[in-house]
Parts: sequence; C-alpha cells; structure tokens
Amino acid sequence: MSDQKTTYLTEEGLQKLRDEIHFMKTKERARIAQAIGEARAQGDLSENAEYDAAKEEQGHLEAKIARLETTEASVRIIDESQIDASKAYIMSRVKVQNTANKMEQTYILVSSQEADFAAGKISVGSPIGEGLLGKEVGDEVDIQVPAGKVTLKILEISRG
Repeated sequence: MSDQKTTYLTEEGLQKLRDEIHFMKTKERARIAQAIGEARAQGDLSENAEYDAAKEEQGHLEAKIARLETTEASVRIIDESQIDASKAYIMSRVKVQNTANKMEQTYILVSSQEADFAAGKISVGSPIGEGLLGKEVGDEVDIQVPAGKVTLKILEISRG
C-alpha cells in the first residue's frame, strides 16, 4: 500500500465517503445476497443467468467497497482555516474571467472525490483546476480544455 496516494478531503467529504461505504456494506450487500438466494432457489446453478449476474454484481460491489476503503485509509482532512488565500490551492474559491468573452466564473478547487461541476466544485486534477493551482490574483493562465485553449484571468481568491 506504499504507493497509495494521499486523498485530501474536507470533513464533509470524508463523511460522504463513509456514508457511501456504510450503504454498500449494509443495504447493497443485503440486496445482492437476497438476489443470489432467489436465483439459487430456482434450481440448477450451471445454467442460471440470474445467479451468474447476481454473483458478478456481488464481485463488482466488493471491489468498489475495497477501493473506497483504500481511499478512506489514505484521507487527510483539510483544515480550511489554514488555507492561504494569496494563492489558489485545494479548497480555494477562485473567481476567474475568460479573457476572450469576458464571462466570469467562480470555482472551488477540491479533490476529485468531491468534484461537482454543477455546484462549481472542480477537481484540482482537472485541466482548469490544475491550471489555477499556485496562481495569484491578477495572473493570466492559458489552459487546454476539450473545446480548445482558454485564457483565464484570476480576479479573486478566497477560502472555499
């Protein structure tokens, strides 16, 4: 496990991760166990597609639980009060302006696990998030996005 990357989360993000693991271990495991039991009751397991599908789903669930537990073990909590607002870092709220069309957008830089584009939370691993990291107010950043290259000017930085 020495090659496991540290995952930075807020207290809220860690709680969501723990809630998801709990849901999978309790509700989802029980649902799949019931499906396996019902399929087993149908008789011959060698040609039972429902049984095979339920067992495959069980394998996927257990693999996902293991992945999430590995992530949970690598979590470091971000203390938002300790974030330096002079530069864009994880948990910074960054207001930018597209220099081409003058449109303004505000992003909160978060870990990939907490990213939610609809809520303005973008991953520090995304092209825009990566481009903004370490920059200061007034900096202009050229970022390659799927639609092409965009230049963003940083207008404000504050704690998320």
